[in-house]
Amino acid sequence: MEKQKYVEDIEAIKDIMDRSTKFLSLSGISGVMAGCFALIAAYLAYETIYSGQDYMEYRKAELSISALYQLLTIAISTIVLSVVVGLYFTTRKARQLGQSIYDKQARLLLINLAIPLVTGGVLCLMLLLKGAVALVAPLTLLFYGLALVNASKYTVQAMQTLGLIEIGLGLLSVWFLGYGLIFWAIGFGVMHIVYGVVMHLNDRP
Repeated sequence: MEKQKYVEDIEAIKDIMDRSTKFLSLSGISGVMAGCFALIAAYLAYETIYSGQDYMEYRKAELSISALYQLLTIAISTIVLSVVVGLYFTTRKARQLGQSIYDKQARLLLINLAIPLVTGGVLCLMLLLKGAVALVAPLTLLFYGLALVNASKYTVQAMQTLGLIEIGLGLLSVWFLGYGLIFWAIGFGVMHIVYGVVMHLNDRP
């Protein structure tokens, strides 16, 4: 009996320490929704870039100014939708856990996410404007993965695992250049859905 109480005390202390040093209010549902948005975005991007070409063969990407604006619109819309949905479900979960949505841990999480993400976003925009379309999908995966790994120390461990997977997909996408959209859909779409489902199941009592 005393041993059981000791174990419970240790778990309670660990839980308190995690809550004080990590942001634990990330929502699995928001991950699933972000993955769904990404899959829709990947389909729309394919229709914009590779319209009329065989999806399972090497495809030549040629971007007109009009197509570039369409891609930017798709990307911005996907990001905005994902952020809005993420904030909604994360705020709801934070209230359930009694955690602030913007405490010290949340700020550190956002800062460590933002630095690689903004750097990668600016670089990819420059590459798009230069016409280096094939490199955009691999680099978004790589920088996103680096951002997740960089920020994972301030939240759940699963974020680091997801980040390493995204980095691996990004490197594969560079090797199989020309199939970047498939890897992008897997990384941002399928893996987000898997991550979200796992997170949601772990949150259930």
